[in-house]
Amino acid sequence: MEISSVPFFNQEDYLHLYNLLPAMDSALNVNNNPMKRHRKDNDQGGGRGNGDGPSGELRNNDNPLQDIVASLLLLDEEENQEREKWVTESEQDKATFQVNYNQQTQVMNDYYTQIQDHYSELDEFERLRTKKAHRSAIAVAGAASENSAQPSTGSSASLGQHRRLWVKDRSKDWWERCNHPDFPEDEFRSSFRMSKATFEMICKELDSAVMKKNTMLRDAIPVRQRVAVCIWRLATGDPLRLVSKRFGLGISTCHKLVLEVCSAIKTVLMPKFLCWPDEGRMKRIKEEFEGMSGIHNVGGAIYTTHIPIIAPKISVAAYYNKRHTERNQRTSYSITVQGVVDPKGVFTDVCIGWPGSMPDDQVLEKSALFHGAATGALKDVWIVGNSGYPLMDWALVPYTHQNLTWTQHAFNEKIGDVQKVAKEAFARMKGRWSCLQKRTEMKLQDLPVVLGACCVLHNICEMRNEEMDPEWNFKLFDDEMIAENSIRSATAVQARDHIAHNLLHHGLAGTGFL
Repeated sequence: MEISSVPFFNQEDYLHLYNLLPAMDSALNVNNNPMKRHRKDNDQGGGRGNGDGPSGELRNNDNPLQDIVASLLLLDEEENQEREKWVTESEQDKATFQVNYNQQTQVMNDYYTQIQDHYSELDEFERLRTKKAHRSAIAVAGAASENSAQPSTGSSASLGQHRRLWVKDRSKDWWERCNHPDFPEDEFRSSFRMSKATFEMICKELDSAVMKKNTMLRDAIPVRQRVAVCIWRLATGDPLRLVSKRFGLGISTCHKLVLEVCSAIKTVLMPKFLCWPDEGRMKRIKEEFEGMSGIHNVGGAIYTTHIPIIAPKISVAAYYNKRHTERNQRTSYSITVQGVVDPKGVFTDVCIGWPGSMPDDQVLEKSALFHGAATGALKDVWIVGNSGYPLMDWALVPYTHQNLTWTQHAFNEKIGDVQKVAKEAFARMKGRWSCLQKRTEMKLQDLPVVLGACCVLHNICEMRNEEMDPEWNFKLFDDEMIAENSIRSATAVQARDHIAHNLLHHGLAGTGFL
């Protein structure tokens, strides 16, 4: 049963109806009925105009209809008045809001102007102070050059006084204790996430790259302290102001040292400790993975993790991480780190810096690993990934469709064992270098160098069998999304099915769901 809408009369309809009432009254009194004509004659002869009799009764019966129409007109008029009143009040509220808004805007503009004036005065004061200090330094340098042939105690004291214009005295007690040979090994590992021997090796490797010469105005920061500032910052993830207090250096100096040492690690240590395996090492890697999974020619396990960042000023949508935002109920931005590891969790290839909105398969397509495989660099080598990567001639991934067979279940378990190696390697890296666990104040363009240094330092610690303290454990969680084009090679489909059947028929596919 359908209910149709009932049309309502507007004001013009009411007026038209009201005008028709006299005509309706005339129509009702037409003299077609003899009885009515007789009554009319009686009325004319008798009590005309007294309101009694049938004629008066008929007129009285017309009054209710006229009253209804008049009431409707009155209601419509009241509605119009209320609407006009509402419009008037809305305009008044709008005008009041606009006045308040203009007043608040003016107050904020005045406050902003005061702040700008204040900072302008500070900048001018800083410029004058720097200019004065520069002139004093030039005067000291000139005096020192004149008295270089006959140095005296007085001139040395004068030079020391002027140096205080350039170098602020800060406490270095903590670093001096750490740098002492008698400093406990356990406390050193807790602070720098590595043993003293590994730290010494890194300092020796980076000595020529980070060493600076002393100047006439100040002594250069030693190599050990430079390296320590960088490693302690990466290990703890503490803000620069705390690093400054620990090592007795300026905040800007600490930031500069972190970037310089990370750049040196990338330039000097990455070619030695993070590189694609040669033929001999690849053979050993295949043997270890085969012993672990029973799958031939596995040359590495691949995984992609996300590093949280502060919202960038440009291309902010590209770095928006929808999955982390939904899970954490907080707006998240990130960049990606893709890595291939060997059976010991040592990185053999990394791809760093792509925006966090990109899925794993798109990050893979942007990497040098993908382009190298396209040229035949991964011949007879399987790289094992999770369901976020596509199945290709060199990339081996688990089955993702519904209603898997016994053989496919068994294959997925073996693939999971290999993939677990890569995931645990990333968990250890994030646990050891706490700067990867939270957003950093570093600029976006500086992050790839810092993340690359973390990967290299992770490899050094893994190769030297540095132990992981249980307190450093980090629970790694990255969402896996099945690739849109999950199968990109018919040959790879056949190869995967063949591997799965071999695992089952040779008794290598133990299943955990029985």
